[in-house]
Amino acid sequence: MDKIQLQGMIFYGFHGVGQSERDLGQRFIVDLEMERDLHIAGLSDDPEDTVNYSLVYTVVKNILEGPSRKLLENIAETIAQKILNEFKIHSIKVIVKKPEVPMKGSILEYASVQIERMRNTD
Repeated sequence: MDKIQLQGMIFYGFHGVGQSERDLGQRFIVDLEMERDLHIAGLSDDPEDTVNYSLVYTVVKNILEGPSRKLLENIAETIAQKILNEFKIHSIKVIVKKPEVPMKGSILEYASVQIERMRNTD
């Protein structure tokens, strides 16, 4: 299956288990990989035959900059379900990274979750 990727989208959101995370906010980084047959778009050169990256970006932005959530898992699942429902894609991989993890004594680049979901064909 062909893939469309949006990598390194950075947003400022107010998510986390701790109240201070939800009050102060922090950066989040999102990577997406969407699977879809791109053969027709490759031949037609017609934007209608593919996924509008700008609209996908807006969906992710609205979720990350929207209401607070406690878990990265919830953010990733919400992104996956919304994109699967709104765009003609077969499957999606979502990675949500939290670079400034407030863990006492920690030195790490980021914490992240990665999920993969497929379109329901029922």
